[in-house]
Amino acid sequence: MRNLRNKFLGLGSLLVMILLCAVPFRVAAQGDDISSLKQRAGALIEQKNYVEAVPVLEKIAAAEPDDGKTQFYLGIALYVRAETLKGETRKQERVRARRALEKAKRLGVEDVLLDSFLSIIPPDGSDPKGSRFSENEEAHQAMKAGEAAFAAGKMEEALKSYEKALQLDPQIYEGALFSGDVYLQTGDFAKAEEWYQKAIKINPDRETAYRYSATPLMRQRKIEQARDRYVEAFICAPYNNLARNGLVQWGQIAGVQLGHPDIKIPVNVSSGKKGEVDIVQGISGKDDDGSSVWFFYGLARAEWQTEKDGQLSGKFKKAYPNEKTYRHSLAEEVGALNKTIQILRETKNKPKQLDPSLARLVKLYDAGLLEAYILLARPDEGIVQDYPAYFKANRDKLRRYMVEYVVKGGGE
Repeated sequence: MRNLRNKFLGLGSLLVMILLCAVPFRVAAQGDDISSLKQRAGALIEQKNYVEAVPVLEKIAAAEPDDGKTQFYLGIALYVRAETLKGETRKQERVRARRALEKAKRLGVEDVLLDSFLSIIPPDGSDPKGSRFSENEEAHQAMKAGEAAFAAGKMEEALKSYEKALQLDPQIYEGALFSGDVYLQTGDFAKAEEWYQKAIKINPDRETAYRYSATPLMRQRKIEQARDRYVEAFICAPYNNLARNGLVQWGQIAGVQLGHPDIKIPVNVSSGKKGEVDIVQGISGKDDDGSSVWFFYGLARAEWQTEKDGQLSGKFKKAYPNEKTYRHSLAEEVGALNKTIQILRETKNKPKQLDPSLARLVKLYDAGLLEAYILLARPDEGIVQDYPAYFKANRDKLRRYMVEYVVKGGGE
């Protein structure tokens, strides 16, 4: 259940928001009967009573078997109900949940939650990996009891179970996180904030509590404070779809156009099997805006590529002495962009009006945010490997970049 909640409760009970938005399902020929069922399903989900919602959703699915969204909601509710069951019955319920979600996928439903659920539910319905809350068995069972109570809409019972789990193991992140969820559902935003902050204290590097805690702030129209929580969630896990979607939703509600600085690098560098380096340039013949310096970006990156004899380049080995194969890295990209800026500034005949991309690049460089820009705006499979170390040492710069640039539409 931990993985499940971490997947779908983001943005503060995201599942509830999705189901409520979808309560007016496509009405079938049965008319009012199906309409009333949909209203009933929506009400049960709003009350967090997923267990009672299952048979209602099953009736809707039977009436509209080819409605992908209905299958999607049914699959989620079945998975939640599975947590109230035991043994083989639980596994069978998870299998049913997965089948409903797979059908939703075949019917064309596209949703980040759908893919997330399918990724965590094993085909045989067994427990998802990493599903333990604590190595303390009694604490783990208390959390499981809390999750079962939560799924049945029994909030007071759930809260008591979470508190018991935390007494047995004070480091259960989800114990504090889910306690915050209970208070969120009962409308006690002050207590919800208190418990979300406890979760953050347990592990300040996890994105979930920041993201969850933004919901009560949004409900109170504390838009700027909510922004800061979504930003913090994003920099904790910038390549996580839920963290990204949380920030995007904030922007939509706040009427803010999010964006990175518009920097176009007109040079592409690639290396062949034998170490030949190809530098493809899209630079115009004019040099009245300084754009010719991009040529040096390509040359600088070429120095990081694997040598013709198959050996790693000296630059790469020095920067990453423990790695055996070349990858595009943060160090390479920073070095190449720094070289570009250095050549630009050493040019005697300064351009009257700088190429816009170069101007934005220089501004980032002067602000000390070049690395943050690369990691968040230009990540690839190689560069993302450098994020954890940079995050640990430079969290403040990542935050500054988000606030000064991304939430200002690129910082223009």
